[in-house]
Amino acid sequence: MDAVIFDWGGTLTPWKTIDAHDAWRAYAGAAHPQDEDRAREAASALLAADAARWATVRDEHRAFTLAHVLADAAAEHDDRALDAYREFWVQATHTDPEAAPMLRELRERGLRLGVLSSTPWPAAWHQDWLRRDGVLDLFDATVWSSDLPWTKPHPSAFRAALDAVGVGDPSRAVYVGDRPYDDISGAKGVGMRAVLVPHSDIPAVQQVPVDVHPDGVLHRLAELPGLLSTW
Repeated sequence: MDAVIFDWGGTLTPWKTIDAHDAWRAYAGAAHPQDEDRAREAASALLAADAARWATVRDEHRAFTLAHVLADAAAEHDDRALDAYREFWVQATHTDPEAAPMLRELRERGLRLGVLSSTPWPAAWHQDWLRRDGVLDLFDATVWSSDLPWTKPHPSAFRAALDAVGVGDPSRAVYVGDRPYDDISGAKGVGMRAVLVPHSDIPAVQQVPVDVHPDGVLHRLAELPGLLSTW
């Protein structure tokens, strides 16, 4: 193996169940602090727009950004409201404590490391959180679908990550993720090996039945170096 590429949410960060409506209420409340009725209506419209975009990700794998959600909901862009929205989500951004030592061990073996995540959030947010947790510099590249036309499991998303870490032969790379459809089938579809981290409580509306088998299963990130040693 030449490289290992990781999913972010639910893999490098432990899964945390969050009500997206609460997140959009944080945005709308900051955008309309003096008008509770308008804030409530805005939060509902933003939630519906967000859900519709994620449905398109599930069905068509088209990437989107927060700007798309705001436009779909006819909501005004408000920097203070975006700050409130981002602050709400911080609770779900903390890197698994086992990630840093695991990543260092893989780097010591000469493996290139990357991240590929389907997300509407700006790359800078993710990089700030990885930097906060002391792991950003352990990656050779990070790729976020908010900078791409397609999300996982579209082949172009995985190829973008492979290109970013400098691997031309997909069979020389491993993808580690928590979603059988997006992560495991997507990675194997381009010829990568794939490792499943099966702990995320993925909402039913986001699930797609798929007949795919990972090359390995992890119950802890700390187990990955040992698993790779057997290949």
